[in-house]
Amino acid sequence: MREASDAVGSAAVNVGDILIGLGVVLLVLAMLGRLAARMGIPSVPLYLIGGLFLGRGGPFPVDAGDEFLSVGAEIGIVILLLLLGLEYSPQDLRDGMRSTWLAGLVDGLLNGLPGFAAGLILGWNWTASILLAGVTYISSSGIIARLIHDLGRIANRETPIILSLLVMEDIVMAVFLPIVAVLVIGASFTQGALAIAIALGAVTLAFAVAFRLGDRVSRAIHSHSNELLILTILGITFLVAGIADAVQVSAAVGAFLLGLTLSGRVADDVRMLLPPFRDVFGGFFFVFFGMQVEPSTLPAVLIPALALAVIGVGTKMATGRFAAARAGLGKKAQRRTAYTLVPRGEFSIIIASLGVTAGVESQLGPLAAAYVLILAVAGPLLMRLTDPKRSRLA
Repeated sequence: MREASDAVGSAAVNVGDILIGLGVVLLVLAMLGRLAARMGIPSVPLYLIGGLFLGRGGPFPVDAGDEFLSVGAEIGIVILLLLLGLEYSPQDLRDGMRSTWLAGLVDGLLNGLPGFAAGLILGWNWTASILLAGVTYISSSGIIARLIHDLGRIANRETPIILSLLVMEDIVMAVFLPIVAVLVIGASFTQGALAIAIALGAVTLAFAVAFRLGDRVSRAIHSHSNELLILTILGITFLVAGIADAVQVSAAVGAFLLGLTLSGRVADDVRMLLPPFRDVFGGFFFVFFGMQVEPSTLPAVLIPALALAVIGVGTKMATGRFAAARAGLGKKAQRRTAYTLVPRGEFSIIIASLGVTAGVESQLGPLAAAYVLILAVAGPLLMRLTDPKRSRLA
């Protein structure tokens, strides 16, 4: 009897500790958001640095429940991409992708090759070098989506071009991730081919639904009750995102494509109701990412990370300028496109974690973390340079 009572008491203490940790995290987010607003910069870099201080190995570690924060972070990016998808019709995306397919190819070559070459120069094997190529290639949909919102650029002419490139990158990941998973675990060719076929089939099905059945889906799920509409939208969003993730397609891409299928009154209502959910859980995503970086592992890889980051800024800027110029946009829009693509984030860490889990290369994790942290901070600051008159962004 006493043992059971002790167990219950211990569980209660653990829950209390977690709640205290969550309270600390939320208050830190609030303070950093206020500081970012006063400084006239986006809140994302400060959230990331705050996470670095609050994580294990940081100077002020807190126990906020890793599993809860992880799920909250995933919810944040899913809602973020859902709301971004609501801003565009399937026709907008299709026209954008038609005009940016060549830029997408340039994006892969300019940004993937430096990572692959760096891996070989560092003496890594081919598998680790391919993983590092993926880390340097893909921009952060989560960070970029948040910054586009914070800077009020949803209606800008360059934004559809940026979104098209991001979606193309995420579709490439639908093929890349199964391939590297096969490489790191030594699976058979048949298993790899099956995983890739499933991923491509899922993406194709999602586009078909978005382009052909969008109006019907919107009418079917609309409700005049805000409560029922939120429950329905969140339920469908998490279901679609979970299925997308299960078949090796980005959960964020699944949410974005779902947003594209919604139109009319339902889209207007969702844009009004969900922003508070996006802001809270989006903050979880960025602080949780920072908490996963072990500060003590960063000094040993800082020089190669800085070198790759400098190259990464240049190659993403070249990609953005090329894509915007092909779309006929002016110099200012080209510059905004170039800076917006700089941040790396969630996918880069996912790719690196595959190699770390498999023991491919011991320095891959710290190098990827340092690289992503540098560009996750530098990217928003560069974006701020293209909009010097805006003073309140968070």
